[in-house]
Order: sequence, then structure tokens, then C-alpha cells
Amino acid sequence: MNLSEMTVPELRRLQGKLETEIRRRDESARRDVLKQFKKIAADHGVSLDDVLSEAPVKSPAKAAAKTRRKAASPAKGKRVPMKYANPDDPKTGWTGRGRKPRWIEAWLSAGKSLDELLIK
Repeated sequence: MNLSEMTVPELRRLQGKLETEIRRRDESARRDVLKQFKKIAADHGVSLDDVLSEAPVKSPAKAAAKTRRKAASPAKGKRVPMKYANPDDPKTGWTGRGRKPRWIEAWLSAGKSLDELLIK
């Protein structure tokens, strides 16, 4: 079957057939697994309902959230110390992270070195 030779309506029909077959196979696999679970539970002298009633319940959203990777970032609320001091206002500074403040841009555009503002 050469897909590049098929028309769009033919491809859509094929897509529908594929989706139906995938759904059918997924349902069949779930039924097979359920049968196996019931057999294992029966072999151990318990019902599957008893086993499942004692299992911890996780919502799909919580389960998915645990598998997602979080970005590497400092602990929330943790302050980063100032690295550069504002010569015009000693209360303000810049950590050296993120976008440069206007006073840093003005300092650099005046031809001065960033090293002069380093807090020691």
C-alpha cells in the first residue's frame, strides 16, 4: 500500500479504519488483562474487587504530574544575593540574572565596566 498514491478521501477512510482497529485492540487487551488479574486473585483466594478496594486511589492528573519533570530552579522564595550595586541608589542592586536593569544598561553604554559595580 503506497500512501503517497492515495487520495485524501481514501486516506481519511483508512484513518477511520485504523482508529477503529486500534480502539478494538486496546479494548481486547484491557479485557485480557482483567481476566488475568481475576485469575491471579482467585488463585490466591480473594476477589479482584477486594484487592482493588484496598489499593490507593490516584487521580490520572496526579499520576501524570508525578511523571512530569520539573525545571531545575532554586527553592521557591529563596532569594539570590545581589551581585552588582547601583551607584545612585545603594538600596537597589542586580543579581546578575535575568534582564539587565536600566541603570546597568546606562552604566555600560557610558563605557564603564560591570566589574566596577561588583559587590565585594
